[in-house]
Amino acid sequence: MDDKGCRSAAFEAELNDAGITLIRPKARSEKTERLHTRFLKPFRQVIESVNQTLKAQLDLERHGGRKPEGVCARILYRLLAFTAAIWRNETSGVKSP
Repeated sequence: MDDKGCRSAAFEAELNDAGITLIRPKARSEKTERLHTRFLKPFRQVIESVNQTLKAQLDLERHGGRKPEGVCARILYRLLAFTAAIWRNETSGVKSP
């Protein structure tokens, strides 16, 4: 989902009802500044890096799941395997490429 998918009032209301605050940049059409946007700039590179890793290295865009449970399971096992590989490399002193 790109940023445009997160700009609808209905989507934001649904998140707010669930107790989730969406932090995103102000759209050109919005007149007032959004809350908490000061947190975005320092973390933008981190967010982009994590998204790129999830999409490219873990191949999450082609997960192969047919139902939400299957999608979650496939994403979680890939994240777990990736985390375990990072942990192993850090604890054994192996440098990643």
